[in-house]
Amino acid sequence: MNFSTANKLKADNAIDLQPTVYSILFSIAFAHLINDLLQAVIPAAYPILKENYKLTFTQIGLITLAYQAAASLLQPLVGLYTDKRPQPFSQIFGMIFTSLGIVSLAYASSFSMIIVSVILVGIGSSIFHPEASRISFLASGGKRGLAQSIFQLGGNAGTAIGPLLVALIVVPNSQQYIVWFVAAAVIGLLILSRIAFWYQDHLSLSRTKKAVIDLPNLSQNKIVLSVVILLVLIFSKFFYMASMSSYFTFYLMEKFNLSVQDAQFHLVLFLASCAVGTLIGGPLGDKFGRKYVIWFSVLGAAPFTLLLPFVDLFWTGILSVVIGTIISSAFPAILVYAQELLPKKLGMVSGLFYGFAFGMGGLGSALLGNLADHTSITYVYYICAYLPLIGIIAFFLPNLKKK
Repeated sequence: MNFSTANKLKADNAIDLQPTVYSILFSIAFAHLINDLLQAVIPAAYPILKENYKLTFTQIGLITLAYQAAASLLQPLVGLYTDKRPQPFSQIFGMIFTSLGIVSLAYASSFSMIIVSVILVGIGSSIFHPEASRISFLASGGKRGLAQSIFQLGGNAGTAIGPLLVALIVVPNSQQYIVWFVAAAVIGLLILSRIAFWYQDHLSLSRTKKAVIDLPNLSQNKIVLSVVILLVLIFSKFFYMASMSSYFTFYLMEKFNLSVQDAQFHLVLFLASCAVGTLIGGPLGDKFGRKYVIWFSVLGAAPFTLLLPFVDLFWTGILSVVIGTIISSAFPAILVYAQELLPKKLGMVSGLFYGFAFGMGGLGSALLGNLADHTSITYVYYICAYLPLIGIIAFFLPNLKKK
């Protein structure tokens, strides 16, 4: 490369590098909070729905399957479409679908209507996540791990707040009070409208100048192998997370004879540690390299998961917090690593990984629940303890150059 060409590339990069837009990052994180809060209404309402319509556990499983299928299978397709035709206002339509699902769920009078309602919420989620993840990437100003962590933290907060609001608003009253959550959707629509105009302006600006995309210096086969490795790691992480989020309270109640309230307190501590891990995982990837964070966050949890089934209640609480912090730091690093592998397909990559994560979480809950029915909830934790060992395959991920 001659001197003039090098200077031109340097100038092009200087034009394309923008400062981190924190107002957009925190706005899209808050929109993520609202989106995931509305999603969390579905499982939180299961006890009410089960009692009102005399549902079996199989029917509860079918509700979960319907929602997860709509949320997971559509996301890669939405991402692939928006990669070719960016849609700044698509997230608004996603929130409208979610709102319709919430209203329908509030007034659902049959099992089939509940299925339709959760599918609408799943469609809304599938529209939201790919473009929202792309916006956080574009607003990152190069701090991609930090941006993804902020974005993920919003989702984690919404997932934790949703069940609490259901307990306060819906449980003491009736199923119809679910409609109150539409107020959160309206706030989300206002925020997403502001973000959409910023995104539209960003797209208009990018058309007026030459974009410089930093492509990885890897063969196509190496890129495909790396994506497969990342998906296997997602399987390991979200199967284990399913064991904790769905069955940890039952494990504590069975093994240590805790009350429901005390067991839920331990679950809240675990979920809080997951939020902390999500927040630190991205910036650590920016600083030390994403491969090392991925390797540590999955494989590094293994010693603690292997110990968990053999310790007393005190150490169970300590280990669950350590596990939550370590293992939850993986997803921001994994997603940004995947985006850097395929920088021209941000929407498809985001949709694929969010969709696969949703699918593995739903599948994990169903399979582990069936295993618990045929053995015991304690046995589930003996088996799941080995899942983080799959993290050893992160060794085969290539080192991507740091900007």
